[in-house]
Amino acid sequence: MRVVVIGGVAGGMSAATRLRRLLPEVEIVVVERDAHVSYANCGLPYHIGGVIVDRASLLLQTPESLRARFALDVRVRSEAVSIDREGQTVLIRSLDTGTEYRLGYDQLVLSPGAAPIVPPLPGIERGLPLRSVPDADRINALIADGQPRTAVVVGGGFIGVEAAENLRERGLAVTIVELLDQVLAPLDPEMVTPVHEELRAHGIDLVLGSGLAKVLPEAVEVSDGRIIPADLVILAIGVRPEVALARDAGLALGPCGGISVDESMRTSDPAIFAVGDAVEKPDQIGAAPGLIPLANTANRQGRLVADAIVGRTVRLGGRIGTAIVQVFGLTAAVVGWNEKRLRAAGRPYQAIHTHPGHHAGYYPGAKAMALKVLFDPETGAILGAQVVGREGIDKRIDVIATAMRGRLTVEDLADLELAYAPPYGSAKDPVNMIGYIAENLRTGTTRTVQWHELPALVAAGASILDVRTPEEFAEGSIPGAINIPVDELRQRLGEVPDGDIIINCQVGQRAHTATMLLTGMGRRVANLDGGYLTWLAGRGSQAAVPDPSGPAGRATTG
Repeated sequence: MRVVVIGGVAGGMSAATRLRRLLPEVEIVVVERDAHVSYANCGLPYHIGGVIVDRASLLLQTPESLRARFALDVRVRSEAVSIDREGQTVLIRSLDTGTEYRLGYDQLVLSPGAAPIVPPLPGIERGLPLRSVPDADRINALIADGQPRTAVVVGGGFIGVEAAENLRERGLAVTIVELLDQVLAPLDPEMVTPVHEELRAHGIDLVLGSGLAKVLPEAVEVSDGRIIPADLVILAIGVRPEVALARDAGLALGPCGGISVDESMRTSDPAIFAVGDAVEKPDQIGAAPGLIPLANTANRQGRLVADAIVGRTVRLGGRIGTAIVQVFGLTAAVVGWNEKRLRAAGRPYQAIHTHPGHHAGYYPGAKAMALKVLFDPETGAILGAQVVGREGIDKRIDVIATAMRGRLTVEDLADLELAYAPPYGSAKDPVNMIGYIAENLRTGTTRTVQWHELPALVAAGASILDVRTPEEFAEGSIPGAINIPVDELRQRLGEVPDGDIIINCQVGQRAHTATMLLTGMGRRVANLDGGYLTWLAGRGSQAAVPDPSGPAGRATTG
């Protein structure tokens, strides 16, 4: 039997090496268009930034090492031109010589990946993507020659932010141009504010809500007419699945434009499998599949497809899209759906915001984080989470991602036994606290409102009661709020306005105490979820404020 694998990076090479371990004698041919296979493309931004100095450290394997260890026939600089499904052959073209030949297969695995989006704009040929080792080589060569002093990164996604940070560390003046009104689209508006602040604090200019119009010889022009100096232009607009080979062969594509596969990664042709960024994956949160271009999913698919080829029953479970990014001294991480996506889908949800320390507050060096969890108000299913801060971010997002994968409810988070010692966490870990808060909300013990709901509620007659200290109140407060510190509230109940009351403190904890007190006295009150810090971050964001109308919006009020 001969198995041909098209694409020799994450998914394709995982399939080939796993298959070799399972079938020592089968012939395995890997065809790769690039000159490199099995390289760490996630490390490319750090290579151009000089953090990963040795280029060779990104090249995890070579054709020679793969032949020696796994007896793989790896053919680089070779492009799959077309598939003859009836004859079960692939037409291969050498990119060095231009010669073509047909390669027969018994089983074919497609792992073509995704290509950088390059819009057809004037001068766009000067823009450089950052997707492969040759891309990084070109950028490093320009920097080494001392040519660029200014750089524009087009696109504020994960790769764009990483590229901007690393170019700034190399001493370039950097501007991020992003069509949306925020960077890192998976973050909701109030969660992205500290990311904007961190980028600006390190000298990166943000041009938000304006797209690239044209690339000039030494600058770029954006859609609002501004001209931005740019000796170097990096294109990080996004990627689209490489499906031409599959489409031309008549294989079925999915609703998102990726290759459609079943649970075992088999395409509409039983002899052809597909894995990686070009493939649509099942989504654990929604019913429809989606494009989730993440390395861990591609590697998992590659392993599973090898098992499927040898006849094992496999199933790729629903994906939740866990991702993390470093932004200078800050870290931002996401999993599942954000509030914007849930609202757009009309899906009921409830949000919880907290601002805990990454370890016990009494132990020196505790760093605050912003943690947001979204869950189904009826079932308690966790729908997504976002964490932004300086320490302990990866731990919390990974715990929540594991809970989601295990289909724990939001209340179950309270029962997780997480490692605790003062230098590492708290007796009530931030993840546990989300579970406690959710218990209160789902049992009706307390009610919350969200930062973006305040204007409408105040317009309807609600009053805002700030229970922080006078000193905190003087440093900044929500317009129109009345200040009665929580420790004085029992003695000053007569000063509490009539009607509906929204209570806030700095992060929500003292406001919870005040909410419980006034609720016990028969007042209709709600806690401002996440407190003044969340409101301040939401107000300070340049991103669009959610529309509180509609069934999904009403669900957020608890």
